Amino acid sequence: MNKPFRLAAAAAIAALTVTLAACSSGASSSSTPSAAMPAPASAPMSAAPASGAMSAGVTTNADVFGPACGQLPQGDAPGSLNAMGPQPVATAASTNPLLSTLVTAVGKVPGLADTLNQQKAITVFAPYNGAFDAVKSQIGAPAFNKLLANQQQLSGLLSYHVVPQRYDAQGLVAAGTTTELSGGTLKIGGTAQAPTITDGKGNTANVLCGNIPTSNATVFVIDKVLMPAS
Repeated sequence: MNKPFRLAAAAAIAALTVTLAACSSGASSSSTPSAAMPAPASAPMSAAPASGAMSAGVTTNADVFGPACGQLPQGDAPGSLNAMGPQPVATAASTNPLLSTLVTAVGKVPGLADTLNQQKAITVFAPYNGAFDAVKSQIGAPAFNKLLANQQQLSGLLSYHVVPQRYDAQGLVAAGTTTELSGGTLKIGGTAQAPTITDGKGNTANVLCGNIPTSNATVFVIDKVLMPAS
């Protein structure tokens, strides 16, 4: 990510924090998402990550874990692990049914999808659809739609979910903290089998499906939208 984009993202995050604080009327953003993730009918990939996760944060399908992984399309269908693995991260996410709201948000920022696809080795914390529903419920539909229409603010928020280094779950927990493309930080807790991500406001997200491999990123689907410190 180039320096001008990073500086713009940092400025956008400051504006976004003020906007969300003003719209929330004191409501806590750490509340449970309004639409809880339903339990998968079957979760063949919900076990702990395999010990054979490759170095430099690169994972394979065998390393994928989490309670929502069974909701991904199976086999070679669009959005499946087999289909996403060879694709760059934004392209891969575009077919993932858990991430349709995130994909819509990325599409609102011209060039952002291409920028993400062109990164060499990144980690992406990808809020599932219900996480965005929770933000919409918290700040109200008009404010949420205004956020989606504000390219600078939205770019800053989304860049807070991207780490310019590739980690698997074990590497994240070992690191303890990550510095985002926007310049903000996140605190990593839990275990490699159940990592947690705490944002700048102290809200903690859980991993719904982690260690998802794409050609240039390792993806962790999470249950909250991460917010930077004010």
